[in-house]
Amino acid sequence: MWVVHRVTGVAIFFFLVVHVIDTSLVRVSPEAYNEVIGSYKTPLYGLVEAGLVAAILLHAFNGLRVIAVDRWTWALRHQRMLVWIVWALFAVGMAGFLPRHLMHVFGGAA
Repeated sequence: MWVVHRVTGVAIFFFLVVHVIDTSLVRVSPEAYNEVIGSYKTPLYGLVEAGLVAAILLHAFNGLRVIAVDRWTWALRHQRMLVWIVWALFAVGMAGFLPRHLMHVFGGAA
């Protein structure tokens, strides 16, 4: 989980960098901004967006686990169970998000 937390954190950081850059394009050239935003409406970027949501969910739930382990001794003794809880919450979150998102990305929802 240590590696997962770092990888998801770095992925989210790079998304934020790209987000700041593409948003700042609106001040430089509104046409360039519209072109970049238009390219985000492709199925490839839809899949990347699903990966971003996965990274955010996993990073958030694991971050709560880390806080619990740092704060309470019972959590330190039950880390294995907490890791399974993190994965279960992640699976539930993605199961709620992915079907609707993928229908939207691939044209199944209006």
